[in-house]
Order: sequence, then structure tokens, then C-alpha cells
Amino acid sequence: MPDIQQLLITNNDVGLEAEYFPAKNDTIRTTTLICHPHPQFGGDMYNNVVSRIFKTLINHNLATLRFNFRGVGKSTGHHTDGQGEISDVKACIDFLTNNLNIDSILICGYSYGAAIGCSAVNYSQNIIGFVAISFPWDFMGITYKKNSQTNKPKLFIQGNKDNIAHFDNFLEHYDDYDTPKEYKIIDGADHFYWGYEKQVAELVYRFYSTLL
Repeated sequence: MPDIQQLLITNNDVGLEAEYFPAKNDTIRTTTLICHPHPQFGGDMYNNVVSRIFKTLINHNLATLRFNFRGVGKSTGHHTDGQGEISDVKACIDFLTNNLNIDSILICGYSYGAAIGCSAVNYSQNIIGFVAISFPWDFMGITYKKNSQTNKPKLFIQGNKDNIAHFDNFLEHYDDYDTPKEYKIIDGADHFYWGYEKQVAELVYRFYSTLL
């Protein structure tokens, strides 16, 4: 069984429930930080897509942190429609950097987690890029696109049957981002990726491997 640590990460008066897998013999000191989908629509760190990515990276002996946003699961506090949740991501980044001495962090966000997590991409020089899975630009608003602009490497993953993070608008939004960037379209997948979790997770792993 993998050595998964149960953590409580502090963000001022909020405690964030988290799970961390420390890679064995990790001399590079890199970690992926996974952000889950919208908590008001049932999203948490045990979501099907988040869980498959977490498991896949662990199986490849890559350090990985997943957590619950404020007000989700055992995390304290209340949902704030974005700003508090962005600060939750930053608190996790600070914890990885200051408490675990991690020097390279890849942000990986799914749906709401993409909008929130990727908005912190320029928060620290230790962040090496992001993976955005079904970034909900049309649902979340233009601010998150602006906040997630960066010259760091970016991978966008999108299902061509997605009608929440609308596939029809995907390339229009993607074209607004600076390079380096790339995208992968998963044929047949809608917003929830049931049956496509393995494919998503492998894309995340391959992209992450290019940054190590």
C-alpha cells in the first residue's frame, strides 16, 4: 500500500483536509497539486477524475497532494465563490514550499478546480506550469482566464462532448493563451469523463514527465 499521509493544512482560520504521497527517493523535490471540481455540485478530492490522477501519479512514484477546498469534507470554513478558494490553493503551495521543501509544483485542476487552481499559476516561482481539465471559461467568467495567463507550460484537456465547459468554444479560449501551450481532445468524453479517467490521468502523467 502507498504511504499516503493525512494532513490538515492551515489557511488563516480555515483548516484544509488533504492527502499527500511523498515520493520515495525523490531528489528532484517535485509535486503535483490537484484541485477538485465545484463543491456546490458535489465536487471533492475523491472525485473520479481527481482520484484516477492521484492514483496514476502515485503508481509512477511521483509526489502528489490533493485537498478539499474550504467547507468540503473535513475542511472547515464556507464556500466563497472563488477568492477564498484561490487562497486555499496558495496555502497548499506555501505548505509544500515551506513545510515540505518542495521546489517544483505542477498545478492540475479539473473543471472548477482548473479555474481556481490555474489562477494561482503565477503566485510562486516554484510553480512550473499547469494542467487544466475542462476549464469552464464560459461558466466561471473572464477573470479566471486573465488570472491563469502565464508563460509557463500549459496543457489543456477537453472532451469533445462537453456541454458544460463547452467544446464548441474551446479553441477560441485556448487561442487567447500565451505559449508554451498544448491541448488534447478526448473523443467521446463529456464533462464528467466517466470511462475516460485512465486516459485523462495518462495525459497528465506524460505532460508532467516532460517537465521533470
